[in-house]
Amino acid sequence: MRFMETPDNAARPIDPAKPEDPAKPAETTDSADTTDTVVHTGIAAQNWDTASVEPQYRAAVVDLLGALAYGELAAFERLAEDAKLAPTLGDKAELAKMASAEFHHFERLRDRLSAIDTDPTAAMEPFAQALDDFHRQTAPSDWLEGLVKAYVGDSIASDFYREVAARLDSDTRALVLAVLDDTGHGNFAVEKVRAAIEADPRLGGRLALWARRLMGEALSQAQRVVAERDALSTMLVGGVADGFDLAAVGEMFARITKAHTKRMAALGLAA
Repeated sequence: MRFMETPDNAARPIDPAKPEDPAKPAETTDSADTTDTVVHTGIAAQNWDTASVEPQYRAAVVDLLGALAYGELAAFERLAEDAKLAPTLGDKAELAKMASAEFHHFERLRDRLSAIDTDPTAAMEPFAQALDDFHRQTAPSDWLEGLVKAYVGDSIASDFYREVAARLDSDTRALVLAVLDDTGHGNFAVEKVRAAIEADPRLGGRLALWARRLMGEALSQAQRVVAERDALSTMLVGGVADGFDLAAVGEMFARITKAHTKRMAALGLAA
C-alpha cells in the first residue's frame, strides 16, 4: 500500500460520539486550521526524547516509520509506472509531479530514521514483502483501475496511520501527518474516474468490483503486518500507546470501512 491523504480521510480519527456530515470532511484535531482543542495524555503528550526512553515504544516507532518509508518508496515507483498508462501528456505530467512528492516524503522518513540512529533499509525490510505482495496481487489492468487503486486502496493505509498518529509522541506525530499530506492524487482520481463513468456507465460495475477487491486485500495486508510485528501490535492494543485497547481497534477498522464507503460514493461507485 502507499500512503496518501484524500479529501474524505483527512479527519482521522473520528469521535464516534459526534455524527459526521457526509457532505464534507470532519475536522482533524491535528490540522492547523481547526479551532478544536485537544488535550494529549500519556505518550501523546510527550516529545520523542522523553517517549523513546521506553524500548518497546521506540521499536514500535521504528516499525511505523519503516513501513511508511517503504510505502512511500513503493508509491513513487508505482506512480511512475502508472504514468505509462496515462492517456494524455498532461495526465502523464500530473502523475510525474505526484511521484516526485511521494519520493520527497520517503526522503523525510529515511532521514528521520537515520537521525534516531536506525538504518533505514533495515527498518523497511520487514514490510517489503507484504507491500510487494499487495501490489502484485492488485496490479491494475488499465489506467482507470490504477486511479481507483490509488484513491481507494491506498487511502486505507492513510486512514490507518492517521489513527495511529493520534497516539504517537508529538515529534513523530508531526512527521507522520506531514508525509500523509495530499499529493493531489485524490481529487485527480475522482475527476478522471467520474468523467469516464459518465462517458460510459458500463465501467461502473467493473470498477466497483475492483474497489471491493482492493478493500479486502488492503485490510488483509494491514492486519498481517501488524500481527507479525510485536511492538507495533502492542502499540495498537494499548501496551505502549495512550488510549488504545482491543475494542478501540475494532472501532478503528469500522471507521476505516466507513471511509471506504464514502470514497466509493465520491467516485460514483456502489460500495
